[in-house]
Amino acid sequence: MPSGPLLLAFLATAAVIVAIPGPSLLFTIGRAITVGRRAALWTVVGNAAGLLVQSLLVAVGLGAVLAASAAAYTVVKVAGAAYLVYLGVQAIRHRGELAASLLAARGGEAAGVGSGVAASAAVDRRSLFQGLTVGLTNPKTLVFLSSLLPQFVDPASAPQPQILALGAVFATMALVGDSVWALVAGRARDWFARSPRRLERLGAGGGALMIGLGLSVAVAGRPTT
Repeated sequence: MPSGPLLLAFLATAAVIVAIPGPSLLFTIGRAITVGRRAALWTVVGNAAGLLVQSLLVAVGLGAVLAASAAAYTVVKVAGAAYLVYLGVQAIRHRGELAASLLAARGGEAAGVGSGVAASAAVDRRSLFQGLTVGLTNPKTLVFLSSLLPQFVDPASAPQPQILALGAVFATMALVGDSVWALVAGRARDWFARSPRRLERLGAGGGALMIGLGLSVAVAGRPTT
């Protein structure tokens, strides 16, 4: 772990960065709107895991390689953008099923029925995987971490363990911040859930948000370092 002054400077910088809405936050809100609070929280966990993996890649130098290679950056960017668009299209296509499943789940809870546990676990696993995939296929984050984390490394110690530690701290802060937004968006969805038609419209809106996010990722240029 870096020395005290470096660590405090990193914490202050990371707090500002986490507070600024970015693609991961918009994706989390979209998931909370289309699927619900629980799925959104698992998405946040998956995205945080993706940040940890990207920190590992930065520690071994792959972040710098991606930043230097336009072709590699474009491949990862397009893959991530396509996946976001796919998730948005699926949310719009199945918005009626999402509304019906939520109402059925609410009815089961009211009747004390636990038959939806297996289905809920499947949604949790899928949400975790989707969050991880979105986190891993965001090349801007990898390039960003490769330029941010080394700035707070103590030159008197080995850099790799420090980069991993800083990456873990950043992922934890992002996990907390995005979870708050997931809970807030989930509460808003609960209000819409009182009407199936409102919930269908909300699902379509969340899908459109993810499609728009995917398109914005696709057309965005490489960050300059």
